[in-house]
Amino acid sequence: MKKPAIRFGGEVYTWFMKENGRAHANQLDHMIEIVAQAGFHGIEPIHGWMGELADPVRLAERLTQQRVELAAIALALDWNGPEETAAERHEADKCIDLLARFPGAMLCMVQKPAGRFDVAERHKRLLKHLNAVARRAHDRGVPSTFHPNSPHSSIARTREDYTVLLNGLDRSVTGWTPDVGHMINAGMDPLAVMQEYAPLINLVHYKDWDGAPEFALMGTGKVDFVGITQWLRAQNFSGWILCEDEAPAAVDNPDSVTLHDGKWVRENLLPLL
Repeated sequence: MKKPAIRFGGEVYTWFMKENGRAHANQLDHMIEIVAQAGFHGIEPIHGWMGELADPVRLAERLTQQRVELAAIALALDWNGPEETAAERHEADKCIDLLARFPGAMLCMVQKPAGRFDVAERHKRLLKHLNAVARRAHDRGVPSTFHPNSPHSSIARTREDYTVLLNGLDRSVTGWTPDVGHMINAGMDPLAVMQEYAPLINLVHYKDWDGAPEFALMGTGKVDFVGITQWLRAQNFSGWILCEDEAPAAVDNPDSVTLHDGKWVRENLLPLL
């Protein structure tokens, strides 16, 4: 049976929100099960927070049991220095090694926010790191993507940041993950930015936002998921849309939030495809 061009999955940050991940450490097996129950077909774990399922054999077994695919792995590093540190390179290469065992799964690169100082210089450094890591991944057959974020301490937050960073990516080895919630949280029109940089999009993150003060349960905020999904379909986007719900309810109830998101996607977005 032919797979649909657009497929929906879940991102595990929904579970990471409580106690910076300590409350749900080494529970990726459970997250895969809940993602499957939600009706999602893919999952994006966070590298360094995969517990025993960082073992590719165990990971493949759990994914197969639940009929869930490894859509991507999020690699979140500092990348602030003029050169990649030994620890950063080790972590990145471990992630690439793991992804190489799952053809098609993406390396999703995220910089950890560290404050808005020396922004112009740090943009240059970040681009150097992103492009270098993506090149190493490309050489191993692993596709890459860059995921900006919207905390006030992020240098990948504003419209000006996007202009510099997206134009500076090496398009021969990496793409861009528009996170529609992060974009609207930083004052942007997500669809307008996606239209401008459409050729770069190779993964998409969905989260909702209501500005009270930030993120909302999917379907209860102001993000136009219907319009964005219709546009992606019209663009013949072929890839994953991953729900990364950061609503306050997810702190204590990540399972129920994920199940809610799956139901909302089935009822409101899948009919558009």
